[in-house]
Amino acid sequence: MNQQINRNWQLIVFFLVVVGIMAMALSGYLNPLVKAATSPFIGIQRWISTRYTAIVEFITVPKDAASLRQENENLKAEVSQLQTQVIELQQQVNEAQIIYSLLDFAQNRPENTYVAASVIGRDPSPFLQYVIIDHGSDSGIKHGMPVVNQDGLVGRIDAVTANAARIQLITDAGSSVNIHLRNAGVDAVMSGSLTGDINLDMVSTDITLEAGDLVITSGLGGNYPPDVVIGQVVSVRKTETDLFQTASVQPSVDFANLQAVLIITNFKPVDTSPLIPTTTP
Repeated sequence: MNQQINRNWQLIVFFLVVVGIMAMALSGYLNPLVKAATSPFIGIQRWISTRYTAIVEFITVPKDAASLRQENENLKAEVSQLQTQVIELQQQVNEAQIIYSLLDFAQNRPENTYVAASVIGRDPSPFLQYVIIDHGSDSGIKHGMPVVNQDGLVGRIDAVTANAARIQLITDAGSSVNIHLRNAGVDAVMSGSLTGDINLDMVSTDITLEAGDLVITSGLGGNYPPDVVIGQVVSVRKTETDLFQTASVQPSVDFANLQAVLIITNFKPVDTSPLIPTTTP
């Protein structure tokens, strides 16, 4: 009987202790004790977590780095390919613009017939101003035919083969063109030079030459059709003691970037060589 009573009291005391502990825990009185008891376990958990993370990174990072390097190489290859495509598209746009400009020039001068050709080469000599085109006698091109582009006079055909031809540019030292000065209203002769510059020589000092005066072909001499734009006067050189004045001409054609031309095939140059007197020994 006494043992039963003691057990009951033990249960009651245990219950009261548990209730008291729960009450103290809920009220926060046991927080310092709980922290002190759990802090060693938390430290161990953190140590295990950091070591686990380090091991995982050690295993996976090399794979990620290799993947990133491969992705970087792929992106570089794509960028290079896109840059190449952009350059090709720009070239196609430039070629299309040139073709449209040549077509517009031909439509504005319907009295002539033309053969379009691409420039495929240049004379390597710095003292000769010639270019090679990809059309020749098979396309009806003949020696002496005038050559133009959308900007103006280029030159004339100097030599021909079946599939190619050589153009003597108006900047060549051996080139001579009869021209007309639009503002001054007079005719003159324009010639090229070894440096590639074109000049007006032997112009009377009575004629007023001014910078900006438009220079066109006169048609005299029979080598070129009339009214083809050549360029404009950029500077005039004369003194009071000179009998003649000279002038520099800026051509309207960009010869450094000449890519395509039109050959006027229905124009027949006049052969004046029999009319030039020859000396006999």
